[in-house]
Amino acid sequence: MKPYKSSEKSKKEQVAEMFDNISSKYDFLNHFLSFGVDHYWRRKTISILKKQSPEIILDVATGTGDLAFAAYKKLKPKKIIGLDISKGMLEVGRKKIIKNKLEDHLEFIHGDSENIPFNDNHFDAVMVSFGVRNFENLKSGLSEIHRVLKPGGQLVVLEFSKPKKFPVKQSYYLYSNFILPFFGKLISKDKSAYTYLPESVAAFPEGDEFIVELDDLSFKNSHYRLLSGGIASIYSSKK
Repeated sequence: MKPYKSSEKSKKEQVAEMFDNISSKYDFLNHFLSFGVDHYWRRKTISILKKQSPEIILDVATGTGDLAFAAYKKLKPKKIIGLDISKGMLEVGRKKIIKNKLEDHLEFIHGDSENIPFNDNHFDAVMVSFGVRNFENLKSGLSEIHRVLKPGGQLVVLEFSKPKKFPVKQSYYLYSNFILPFFGKLISKDKSAYTYLPESVAAFPEGDEFIVELDDLSFKNSHYRLLSGGIASIYSSKK
């Protein structure tokens, strides 16, 4: 599943281009189109890491860094590294680092989730929010995450899922396929970005299927919980 169907570029290149295009409006659209519930989802995700008290955290597909900033506020680790393929999103995130005077604690770097530029067994925890469905090769990206995690390290993934029960299922279908693309296109000026979102969610191997992906790569104690009637899911696993 690629954002721009008429383009011959790879998914990786198209995802980077898409997020570069919408980077200036991304934070506003995230909160506006989710009615602010994305803040709640991130808090729930971060709470899973609290018991482990990780000191060095990697935030894959960090975007503008919303999860990284929230994690630092809650967990106070020594360092959070944010990694993203979109230079436009990272530029927005770096301005937020400076604004919040967190240069000693947060660092955002340009990079590929399928070729993470760190040694084996480097991080106490890895986080991904709304990013794994954008990986060009899911197994390769998850394998890299496993490689850079320390033994016993924690992976948490926050991702959209497909509600199964009435009336959330029907309401979500109407919202994600009609309302979200309309306002997303109107505000971001990118006609494909918010059409790609529901399509990529539909194509993503959610729930038990994603747990199988994690288990196949030797992650342990993998499980998930549904949020907001199944609109999103939090996956948790250990190396």
